[in-house]
Amino acid sequence: MERILLASPRGFCAGVSYAIEVLNLALERYGAPVYTRHAIVHNEHVVRSFEQRGVIFVEELSEVPPGSVVVFSAHGVSPQVRREAQERGLRVVDATCPLVSKVHREVERYSAQGFHILYIGHHRHVEAQGTMGHAPPEQVTLITSVEEAESVQVPDAPLSVATQTTLSVDEVERILAVLRRRFPHLHTPPKEDICYATTNRQNAVKQLAQMCDLVLVIGSRSSSNSNRLCEVTREAGTPAYLLLEPSEVLPEWRSDYPVVGVTSGASTPESSVQAIIGELLRGQEHVPVQSLETARENITFIPPRTLIAGSER
Repeated sequence: MERILLASPRGFCAGVSYAIEVLNLALERYGAPVYTRHAIVHNEHVVRSFEQRGVIFVEELSEVPPGSVVVFSAHGVSPQVRREAQERGLRVVDATCPLVSKVHREVERYSAQGFHILYIGHHRHVEAQGTMGHAPPEQVTLITSVEEAESVQVPDAPLSVATQTTLSVDEVERILAVLRRRFPHLHTPPKEDICYATTNRQNAVKQLAQMCDLVLVIGSRSSSNSNRLCEVTREAGTPAYLLLEPSEVLPEWRSDYPVVGVTSGASTPESSVQAIIGELLRGQEHVPVQSLETARENITFIPPRTLIAGSER
């Protein structure tokens, strides 16, 4: 190994930082236990650190005792889940990424105007479930691939499109190209639904792939955006591996690849990146680590004022 090239930007996006800060503030405000519906973000290290501080992660609100504090994860929830929380008398703290909330509002608006919504996303992904729940089931069709875009049958109604925020930018463009060809009057939102951080990280890894013999993506296997980074790299013709722990580093990565690229998903803490770089450098501490900066990010989201002030919601 001659050098390590480190992608910038990488790691936490503004939405993930926001969700983690909201959960931290909820713990400070209400004390443990705090329940969280679904993993706050898709990263085992982050989840484990909160569990050690008294956060209890659940998949269904039926697991939360009535009257308890429940945090909605960064991925968002449907109105049905919000109604269930109200019926159970739960104290809700919302950590939904504001960019996911933006897509929720688009779906609600299109639904109210009588549109049938073609939602580009992944089956069973928690973000997709929450977003699609903002319109009646008969008004939403999930599309997961170019093949489905070619074959989808739609009702006789005006059509609009929305997308999951963590998809491959290139794959979404291929799907949209098919939908626009088949349905020329398709309405699309004024801005792309795929978030800036997903786009920036995919653009960065494309450039990284051109300069490296191997790319390592640090992230959880349950993280949609981390998986997409691997896919984008492989589509560029460069081998890529998704890993989370230093123990997953293979000896041949040090010996067989002169330039190793490293990036991380939007829910991966920088400590995980540094731990894996440290393992890569074991016995080769002389190998330089260089940064490849392709964009600068300065977006932040402010937590709810009630949590910051420590007042009752």
